[in-house]
Amino acid sequence: MKVKKIPQRMCVGCREKKAKKELIRIVRTPEMEIQVDLTGKKAGRGAYICPKLECLTKAVKSKSLQKALEVEITPEIVEELEQKLESSHD
Repeated sequence: MKVKKIPQRMCVGCREKKAKKELIRIVRTPEMEIQVDLTGKKAGRGAYICPKLECLTKAVKSKSLQKALEVEITPEIVEELEQKLESSHD
């Protein structure tokens, strides 16, 4: 029997490789909006992050999230992402 390969992605905050299902995808849509993609299927450029606020804070501080999404991350976007991370973590 063939073993199914588990897709791996790297968190842009802590830089750890984890299974894709363990991470949350943040996507920049073609309309240049930043959204949390819980399905992992939205169209656009994506970056993966651990479901922890520390990782989001690290990713914003080091500008790795900004580089991954190729768009300016404003404080309003960070606040919105923090709220969505907290609500999806419950």
